[in-house]
Amino acid sequence: MRPRQDLRSSLRPALRLMLVVGPADCRGRPRPFRPSLAELLDVVAAAVRGGATMVQLRHKHADTRTLQEEARALKALLDPLNVPLLINDRADVALAAGASGVHVGQTDLPPQEARRILGPDAIVGLTVKTLAQVTEAESQDVDYLGVGPVYASPTKPDAGKVLGPEGLRAFVQVTRLPVVAIGGINQENAQEVYACGVAGIAVVSAITAAEDPEAAACELRNNG
Repeated sequence: MRPRQDLRSSLRPALRLMLVVGPADCRGRPRPFRPSLAELLDVVAAAVRGGATMVQLRHKHADTRTLQEEARALKALLDPLNVPLLINDRADVALAAGASGVHVGQTDLPPQEARRILGPDAIVGLTVKTLAQVTEAESQDVDYLGVGPVYASPTKPDAGKVLGPEGLRAFVQVTRLPVVAIGGINQENAQEVYACGVAGIAVVSAITAAEDPEAAACELRNNG
């Protein structure tokens, strides 16, 4: 078994551009009925062609069976392309679908429990919003930190206090863990975010609401 530091080093390139997505996010249009899984797959496939290096499935209100179906369909799409799939919050679904790992928040399943469920080679990401939470995360078995919101986010208006580039840079400077920035990141400000020393960025609407998700992903990937 490789040391975790080696695993984290090999993980960094995959964190470059993370697409966080659920069916209702696709192309940015709200839907009163269950969105098409085929449309979700089309948007994700286009994003990966454009340069998305990791996909996180986030579907907060889906029942377990629906979420598992979506996860398995995404895994079948992404595995041949060597693009890791993470599941937001649900380690049980990640395990059942054979996903690469999970991303958890401060009120979700603790990272050590996610690690116990998924095993030593899984990717476990953790959202942090304060420097105190960064300090705590240093002693936990996590592989990267999700930090934000960097800017006001149209897809998560309740995400908390906006950090701005200077606030983001402070997080990067106090942790040995790779940092993935999230929140309001788009083609206009991605270069500024990458310049803060992050391992990568995570976006939703900057890709899913774009007329051409492939071109949008390509521009984001090349803005650093």
